[in-house]
Amino acid sequence: MEGFDDPGVFFSDNFAVENEVHENRVNLQHSKKKFKEFIRQFHEGNFNYKYRDTLKRNYNLRQYWMEINLEDLAAFDESLAEKIQKLPTEYLSVLEEAAKDVADELTAPRPEGEEKMEDIQVLLCSDAHPSSLRGMKPDIVSKLIKIPGIIVSASGIRSKATKIAIQCRSCKVTQVNIPIKPGLEGYTLPRKCSTEQAGVGPKCPLDPFFIMPDKCHCVDFQVLKLQELPDHIPQGEMPRHLQLYCDRYLCDRIVPGNRVLILGIYSIKKVSKTGGKGTGKEKTLVGVRAPYIRVLGISVDGENTNIVICINNYRYFQRNFVMEGGAMVLADGGVVCIDEFDKMKEDDRVAIHEAMEQQTISIAKAGITTTLNTRCSVLAAANSVFGRWDDIKGEENIDFMPTILSRFDMIFIVKDEHEHNRDITLAKHVMNIHCNAGQITEQSVEGEIPVHILKKYINYCRTRCGPRLSSEAGDKLKNRYVMMRAGTREHEKDAEKRLSIPITVRQLEAIIRISEALAKMQLQPFATELHINEALRLFHVSTLEAAMSGSLAGAEGFTSEEDHEILTRIEKQLKSRFPIGHQVSEQNIVKDFLKQSFPERAIYKVIHTMIRRGELQHRLQRKMLYRLH
Repeated sequence: MEGFDDPGVFFSDNFAVENEVHENRVNLQHSKKKFKEFIRQFHEGNFNYKYRDTLKRNYNLRQYWMEINLEDLAAFDESLAEKIQKLPTEYLSVLEEAAKDVADELTAPRPEGEEKMEDIQVLLCSDAHPSSLRGMKPDIVSKLIKIPGIIVSASGIRSKATKIAIQCRSCKVTQVNIPIKPGLEGYTLPRKCSTEQAGVGPKCPLDPFFIMPDKCHCVDFQVLKLQELPDHIPQGEMPRHLQLYCDRYLCDRIVPGNRVLILGIYSIKKVSKTGGKGTGKEKTLVGVRAPYIRVLGISVDGENTNIVICINNYRYFQRNFVMEGGAMVLADGGVVCIDEFDKMKEDDRVAIHEAMEQQTISIAKAGITTTLNTRCSVLAAANSVFGRWDDIKGEENIDFMPTILSRFDMIFIVKDEHEHNRDITLAKHVMNIHCNAGQITEQSVEGEIPVHILKKYINYCRTRCGPRLSSEAGDKLKNRYVMMRAGTREHEKDAEKRLSIPITVRQLEAIIRISEALAKMQLQPFATELHINEALRLFHVSTLEAAMSGSLAGAEGFTSEEDHEILTRIEKQLKSRFPIGHQVSEQNIVKDFLKQSFPERAIYKVIHTMIRRGELQHRLQRKMLYRLH
């Protein structure tokens, strides 16, 4: 029993904790003093105190924010920049307090009624090399990070409390100015009243507190969705996404489609317990957190700005509709490639009319009314109606309205012509691809430009060169356009019908764009007559040839009075037996008219003409015909 009568020795390290807290408080106060010196004293070579002047100017304009470059902070005091980099949550609030104190000094005395100082939001920017979305590791949690990406969705502006006041329903005890951490995490109300814990007064029930909205201080916030850049996505993998939290003056600075550089704090939030029955949602997810970034600075890439929506997608996000962009969002500032253009839904095809003509798209859905930009080129490929181009049937090969065809600068008809030498060359090429599929050849053609150099050259041409049309080239183009219009009118008169692809002012603008693009390829300041000649040649071999292809007089076979009478009779019967707003099988219509001894070619000609006039519409994979008007 030895040792049982020895009195125990107890110790406590509370004094060490207090000393640590005191030391931390002293460090924060010292850092605040250094931050104030930085804002007051930092200047560039010409003694331009940019942060001091910017803060005073913004405050007088009632713009309570300022932007600080981390490189400037490191040049003034490297330890301050390191603290912001490693412990941004603690020192950012100290920096904002320092900015508020300096603003108080700079703007004193203030007008009557404006004596109260407003909080200052500090935005950060950096010239450092950005990290990738896939390279984000757990060791950077709660640290500053800079990543590039594309904004694919944005929620509406909502309010978040920064300080709240709560009151007990039973004893009316009030607690005010309870700070709320910024970010997507909320605040958990205490389950027991403080008076009950102190043993004073009657016992309060469980969960007695409620929030007093009129005594809370709130700020605006917005939730964005960031997607990694297409260049950073490995082949065959899905793009990764990350949530962004923006508050105060960072709200509404970007829209879906913007290419941005985000500087913020890599944070985590608790995963909500959601799911259906049997999914185990009732079990607590211990240690599982969803990552997000609390944004401190946004830099929009002005050269590759993507701000558009063509096909709108609205999702219900926490009682608010979120706007998500379609294909043309990511293509703005570049090229959108559309395959099977003829299989596209009519509603979607109509949606790109404004985008291709005005370079904008108007949105008025789900309470969201706005106009966004669509500055991109459209490369579309479509099949002819009969599977392959038939020169005899002429314009029947093209199943598009003139309104959409006139919006393309160049239209090429790609025919599968039967030529012996060409077929041999094509067959050899296909066989070589399959026979040498597993071999890696490093042979390069003499004079070929490497891809990475070609990319740099294209980017340089796009960003540094903006040629305009010279006066001599403009006069020549004006005369050639008038001649083109006269030639198409003569062609229409000879063919006794209008062209399926009209030659309008849009085609004149298309030739101007082509000539300016040719000049940009050569880094020329002006588009000359040589560029106009090449643009006209391209236009002739593409759009003009397609407009006149297969439209020779007599090719249609229905130009006589007798054939015209047959077409009129078929159209009248079709309209009388086909009410507006109904749909009928195309096969049944053709069979019905064939029983009346009408030529099959004439039946399809009437149907095709009514579709082009917008009176009929194909539905259900071109099996049904719908009467519009």
